[in-house]
Amino acid sequence: MSEQFDIVVIGAGPAGYHAAIRAAQLGMKVACIDAALGKDGKPALGGTCLRVGCIPSKALLDSSRQFWNMGHLFGDHGISFKDAKIDVGAMVGRKDRIVKQFTGGIATLFKANKVTPYYGFATLHPERLVKVKQHDGSEVELTGTNVIIAAGSDSIELPFAKFDGEAIVDNVGALDFTEVPKRLAVIGAGVIGLELGSVWKRLGAEVTILEALPDFLAVADAEVAKAALKEFRKQGLDIRLGAKVSKSVVTGKGKKKEVVVSYADKDGEQSITVDRLLVAVGRKAASKGLLADGTGVKLDDRGRIEVDEHCHTGVDGVWAVGDCVRGPMLAHKGFEEGIAVAELIAGLPGHVNFDTIPWVIYTEPEIAWVGRTEQQLKEDGVPYRAGSFPFAAIGRAVAMGEPAGFVKVLAHAETDRVLGMHLVGVGVSELVHEGVLTMEFKGSADDLARICHAHPTLSEAIHDAAMAVDKRAIHKAN
Repeated sequence: MSEQFDIVVIGAGPAGYHAAIRAAQLGMKVACIDAALGKDGKPALGGTCLRVGCIPSKALLDSSRQFWNMGHLFGDHGISFKDAKIDVGAMVGRKDRIVKQFTGGIATLFKANKVTPYYGFATLHPERLVKVKQHDGSEVELTGTNVIIAAGSDSIELPFAKFDGEAIVDNVGALDFTEVPKRLAVIGAGVIGLELGSVWKRLGAEVTILEALPDFLAVADAEVAKAALKEFRKQGLDIRLGAKVSKSVVTGKGKKKEVVVSYADKDGEQSITVDRLLVAVGRKAASKGLLADGTGVKLDDRGRIEVDEHCHTGVDGVWAVGDCVRGPMLAHKGFEEGIAVAELIAGLPGHVNFDTIPWVIYTEPEIAWVGRTEQQLKEDGVPYRAGSFPFAAIGRAVAMGEPAGFVKVLAHAETDRVLGMHLVGVGVSELVHEGVLTMEFKGSADDLARICHAHPTLSEAIHDAAMAVDKRAIHKAN
């Protein structure tokens, strides 16, 4: 006999736990199932984001940034250190404490909102029956008037670079190195590769990033990508473009393990030998084993659950959100989809505007954007005007010793409506939301230009970039 719920949520990552809590707030009886265990072997809610993704990577990025600044920035402030050292174990321990704090926080929120958690692997069967194989081997059955699938995503493994958790790792392994590798190779110059490559470079590793594509960060604005690449190379990141990896061979044992990585580029066949290899070529929907026969839920050719614009699968009462469906694999996109579906089920309006989802890469300098790039506008024949402004002319950025980068505002040439904002520099993960807000309210570059920004602040770069759209920036020769 299965237990009946108004909503059964499969997955307690960003999309799932937001859906569960919002549905409970709206008065529904909710169950949420998650299979993940923490490093202590106990259930750990929060999905990849909280356990082995967004939060722990930012903890290590911040720790490594402090260490890097001691040797590369503090001297300009008249601050000196002698023989600075990094305790990797302490750094990773701090990261683990932060993770535990937040995963425990989700459990507390579930309790406060009367969401019933189940711990184990869920499979959806016909008629919205969900069978859960719990960690103790027992099985429970739940039935939902509605089921929300929020199964998340997994790292993509390459056939010639299988994860062994030691010499060849995914993002999980790269968050838990016990010491700084002398030589680290990264396959993939995307978000994960750049962020984790930056962590270990700052701590002293020789980092080589191998990117198969000929262009760096092709998804970003070309001018932003060019500026970012220049800064990363100045920091010592060895980023090799057009490098297609074909083979990896692990030699040695224990701490003497090495990986020989073979790749081809414009100069022919190449190889490098490293102590650790991080494979960061993207993620795939975690849909394997999720659906029993006869559910009617369909998967696309990439293993993602097919949904409409409202995240409905086409099967009565079955929805899907987050990384396991179309759209960007971003935690905040999952947040919004989870909430929207809970509200739709409750009979309320629910919608996610994909045109205003911000993207951020938390490197130094940070990279962020919202909306369309210049490349996209040109390809689509959209008339536009661009205004940009460098952080090197912003008093606050220079005073902070962080003058790299700029802000670019793109506006429609006829209506002046903001179509995109692209940023590279210090703190742009926060600044990008001025662009998000402006675009959500269908604002213009002139609206941004006429909003008073406090001086001296980093946000003045947005103000001046917006003014530059109309060639009236005060602090720039237009």
